[in-house]
Amino acid sequence: MLSTVMAITLQESLRAVFYAPFYVALARNAFAVEGVEIRFTSSPRPQDAALRLMDGTVDVCWGGPMRVMETYQQVAGCDIVCFAEVVTRDPFLLMGRQPRPNFTLADLKTTKLATVSEVPTPWLCLQHDLRLAGIDPATISRVTNQTMARNVEALKAGDVDVIQVFEPFPSLLLSQGAAHVWYEAAHRGPTSYTTFYTRRGTLVVRRDELLRMTRAIHRTEKWMARASGAEIARAIAGYFTDLPPAILEAACSRYKALGIWSDTPVLPRAGYDRLRDGLVSGGFVSPGAAFETAVDNALADSVVAEQLPPIE
Repeated sequence: MLSTVMAITLQESLRAVFYAPFYVALARNAFAVEGVEIRFTSSPRPQDAALRLMDGTVDVCWGGPMRVMETYQQVAGCDIVCFAEVVTRDPFLLMGRQPRPNFTLADLKTTKLATVSEVPTPWLCLQHDLRLAGIDPATISRVTNQTMARNVEALKAGDVDVIQVFEPFPSLLLSQGAAHVWYEAAHRGPTSYTTFYTRRGTLVVRRDELLRMTRAIHRTEKWMARASGAEIARAIAGYFTDLPPAILEAACSRYKALGIWSDTPVLPRAGYDRLRDGLVSGGFVSPGAAFETAVDNALADSVVAEQLPPIE
């Protein structure tokens, strides 16, 4: 039975395959099964997502802790808190025109790289990888102002050597024999990429509903852990009607193999701090909201302790 209180307005920041667990939860009615009514909406622009939370347009967002830290930096009185992690590793890849089986980050010093312009996190994380490898990001020849779709065309035309993209672009390029995988950012380890987040007041006033949401997404995470890439693709196909089924399956299979989806809603400090380090070293925030400020794992810890079964 659905809750008798107002529906939770849940917002996605953009449509992306790496958000698959959220679409699975919606498609398989995971929230309704747990007794919480969801009104699903999309942010007009990714950078507006957290601001729409702050002004009361939406109740809960899914998106990056990057946006949470950005809002703490920019908005006085920010009280946003992440309360359930879903994407725990970086979903972006570097795709090159020529094979580079022994690729290292140092190879980027002699290439023309086109990075993501739609959102800042992919480059901020990659530039921190470069710094950790002893490479000054400023020495990389980089195209910064094109969309991923435009960069795909630039790669095919030979205007750039390597591009930074998320799925389904890698699977599309591979199916065409047009590019090769050079680097999968997921291999750096935990980097908290996507969570549910809300305002602290909402976390208090609507705690029961948010507990139910956390329960639903954890049961979905357990389903994802057991499902094949093909099963995941079939479950979310209604959200990606423009993609050929084989490409969507390949994309989901890659992400599952890379372990980008968490099997627990508990947001680890290591993943948060790794993300924060990249945002700080890239000059995006300073000093960045502390883990204790921007993360509350109480609901996640409670749900994990219930030892719930996967969704049906």
